[in-house]
Amino acid sequence: MGRIALRFVRVEPRRRVGLFLVGLLAGLPRVNCWTIAEHAGEASPDGMQHLLARAVWDADAVRDDLRTYVLDHLGDPGAVLVVDETGDLKKGVHTVGVQRQYTGTAGRIENAQVGVYLVYAATGGHAFIDRALYLPKSWTMDPERCRAAGEPGDTRFATKPALAREMITRALDAAVPASWVAGDEVHGGDSKLRIALQERAIGYVLAVACDHQITTPAGKHPAKTLARRRPSRTWNRLSAGVGAKGHRWYDWALIDIAVADAEGGGTVGGQALLVRRSISTGELAFYRCYTPTPVPLATLVAVAGRRWTIEESFQAGKGLTGLDEHQIRRWTSWHRWTILAMLAHAFLAVMTATARAETPSPQGLIALTANEIRHLFTRLLNHTQHGIRHLLHWSRWRRRHQARARDSHHRRQTVQLA
Repeated sequence: MGRIALRFVRVEPRRRVGLFLVGLLAGLPRVNCWTIAEHAGEASPDGMQHLLARAVWDADAVRDDLRTYVLDHLGDPGAVLVVDETGDLKKGVHTVGVQRQYTGTAGRIENAQVGVYLVYAATGGHAFIDRALYLPKSWTMDPERCRAAGEPGDTRFATKPALAREMITRALDAAVPASWVAGDEVHGGDSKLRIALQERAIGYVLAVACDHQITTPAGKHPAKTLARRRPSRTWNRLSAGVGAKGHRWYDWALIDIAVADAEGGGTVGGQALLVRRSISTGELAFYRCYTPTPVPLATLVAVAGRRWTIEESFQAGKGLTGLDEHQIRRWTSWHRWTILAMLAHAFLAVMTATARAETPSPQGLIALTANEIRHLFTRLLNHTQHGIRHLLHWSRWRRRHQARARDSHHRRQTVQLA
């Protein structure tokens, strides 16, 4: 709150946004202006709705504060900017940006609102730093509909990769320390995004479809055709990172490619096709890669593995801070809700990373998670005696198990030495 307080000139919205953030972190069964107002002790949701719809404050300025907060704690020159979109299922036709469209949330075409998000994935942790609302052509070609939803009137149709390119450019212009960009097939298939990153000498590992055309000295070929021609000795088994069940092992192959530049003459160097093969099923996945300077295969594999951090961020943002639970229809309210939910998520991500760095988990216990951090935070804000007793009981339980884990570890070491 100390970082964003100056964005609120009047004391009323400044005080209310603090209550709003606490409400997002409170673990309420449903997260909306009604439940947040009730949690804050207010008689009606009018104040919270006013904060989102009509109060005077700049969501873009708070977005910049959020980015600075994340970088101050997680900044890493080798970080990856991960871009992806997510859909929120909606009813009716009046919510800004809603239409029947494919969304990965449902895995099919549904009436949904889609947002494109940018995550900063560093060694210490990962958190959202930007977002953009996708407006389909059915909206941008209907000025009256946009005006009714509060859209400012100057928004033109932009594809999801174009929105991603805008957010990445904004981050790089703000001197965000990062060396890589990762994304799914929607973004990997967009040549404008790839060219923009190459012009800024930013490496990328972007997923592409199996039939994505690759230009080689021998002509154009689908990615799957090039993969089938790889001899068995060129595949390497490497881990794409640690998941919930341990290391994610795959077989990987790298194919150097030459691609014509934007003017159609010469080639742009440092490009390759990265192929991932499942050990159990043999299923293939493909990535377009660019590196300003040569890097080992393991580096590209690690960047490809970082793409899943945005899925983890979506899960935590929706499950812990209500990123998708807004019941709002208008343009301004959507941008304000999402930035505050992202700020609450960044708080949990930073606190989790800090706790893990300062207090490594003892053997036998998993490291602290964002869910536990939120639980501890909300209990500390509960000043009732019952809440304090419950918190102390939970802390004593963890200390007992830490002591037992240490004793068990020492006994095993003693037996092994004997």
